[in-house]
Parts: sequence; C-alpha cells; structure tokens
Amino acid sequence: MTKQIWLNLPVKEVAKSKAFFSEIGFSFNEEHDTPKSTCMVIGEGKFVVMLFEEKLFTSFSHNQLTDTKTSTEVLISIDAESTAEVDELARKVKQAGGTVFAPPSESQGWMYGCGFADLDGHRWNVLFMDFSKLS
Repeated sequence: MTKQIWLNLPVKEVAKSKAFFSEIGFSFNEEHDTPKSTCMVIGEGKFVVMLFEEKLFTSFSHNQLTDTKTSTEVLISIDAESTAEVDELARKVKQAGGTVFAPPSESQGWMYGCGFADLDGHRWNVLFMDFSKLS
C-alpha cells in the first residue's frame, strides 16, 4: 500500500522559489534537483513538496493552472512550536518577498497562527496549537 505522500506545486522560477523557501527556513533534498524542479522537505516526517516550473507541471497535470491571484485551490498548513516561531516566520516571509495575508493572531482561544502566500501565490497557514487551552 501507499508509503509516502508528496505535494506537487507549480512555480514560475524554481531558483527563485528555492531561494524564498530557503530564506524562511525550509530545507531541500538536492539530490532530486533538476533545472526545472526541486525537492523541498518539511518537518520531522520529511514531507516532500516538489516544486516544478509551470510548463513541466502542466505537462503531467494535463490541466490549466489555478490563477492564485483570484482563487485558492489548496491551503497548506504547517505547525509551529511557539507563538514566537509564528511571528518569526511571518517576518521572514515578508523579508523574503512573500505576502502575509493574515497577520499573526490568536484564534478560538487555543491557536495562534498566520497565513502567507509564497512568490507564486500558493497559500500557507502556520499554526501553534496549545491543546491545554482546548475546551
């Protein structure tokens, strides 16, 4: 049965996307890099996000790309270890050229997070969850 799952995202320029995600603290498995793609690795479980230049992406998706300026196809959520980590990631995103569309704030009394868009408009959500406050 299935052993792994990975996410494929279209990007305009792999080098610029790799630089953006590196600047905000993500890592890469460079042995899987090609001139038109890169393998980003997230978290302890080493979740793979493949970044493919748009033309290559559409060659195997056989579909048009979503216009990330006007619509959202997926919200990618990642965890944080503290509220300070959420704040720091939001700062790094801005510094690296991304957009924070939902500034860091508390939600539902037990979560603290923010939402950001990467250079290609893909939306990400980072959350610190304090389950001790969950009622």
